[in-house]
Amino acid sequence: MHLVQLLLPLYDNAGDPLPRDLYEQVRAELTAHFGGLTAYTRAPAEGHWGSTATIRDDIVIFEVMTDDLDREWWIAYRQTLEQRFR
Repeated sequence: MHLVQLLLPLYDNAGDPLPRDLYEQVRAELTAHFGGLTAYTRAPAEGHWGSTATIRDDIVIFEVMTDDLDREWWIAYRQTLEQRFR
């Protein structure tokens, strides 16, 4: 069994909030494909990274469990999400 987590930003690179329907679309797609998901949306997590300056990002986490890890499907889905979430 594999646990796959998707860390989705709440804001685009310009700092503008992303529309709620983006998350609802991902939720529907993952539920249809995997039969369900867990979404951590109540208190956004914070991502921090950087070597000299710390960059902060508010995120929500969607996770699914799957017996088989279809890497090609995930690569294509990641590219889709990168475009949607800018």
